[in-house]
Amino acid sequence: MAFKKKDKFAVILSNISANLKESADFFADYKLKNVSDLKIFSEKMKEYENKGDSFIHEVTVDLNNAFITPIEREDILHLAMSMDDVLDGIEACAALFEMYSITQADEFMVKFVDAIRGAAIEIDKAVDLLSSKKLLNIRDHAIKIKDYESKCDGILRQSIKHLFTTEKDPIRIIQYKEIYENLEDIADYCQSVANTLETIIMKNA
Repeated sequence: MAFKKKDKFAVILSNISANLKESADFFADYKLKNVSDLKIFSEKMKEYENKGDSFIHEVTVDLNNAFITPIEREDILHLAMSMDDVLDGIEACAALFEMYSITQADEFMVKFVDAIRGAAIEIDKAVDLLSSKKLLNIRDHAIKIKDYESKCDGILRQSIKHLFTTEKDPIRIIQYKEIYENLEDIADYCQSVANTLETIIMKNA
């Protein structure tokens, strides 16, 4: 048994994935020009994160009240929470940009963010397939999410090597290294979403 098209859990999971995709798009597209832009940027990301938290609260309440769920409760909750981890990571990264007054993303940050946006798009597509019960088709998207995570592993190695080779300011090294590692963590959270989706396929297809 999978989701009926208008099942309330299908709707809320779609809301979570759509909010995640929208936040990743905003994160990737926002053009930072000066320090005052950083405050707008981080506040908007906080709005996305708060919206995500309200969806998590909603799904938790609904799961507690539901007598029967279309797939196992823990799988619904785990999928919702793993998507929320991605969103929390993106918001935390925006906060780091503001905290360190970084208005110019370097080439490695851009590569990370493009990969994270790509993973968020695949997550949204996969969750849409889940609601329409096309479980086996989800696997292709899960594989693509993992490919993005693998790509980010490579970017992390390149970025840190480049940082220690070219940067002389120890404070800047600490700041950039933290941001690179934070971005790679977000990719890891995306992989956790893919793993949860694969568990759901295995149990229900």
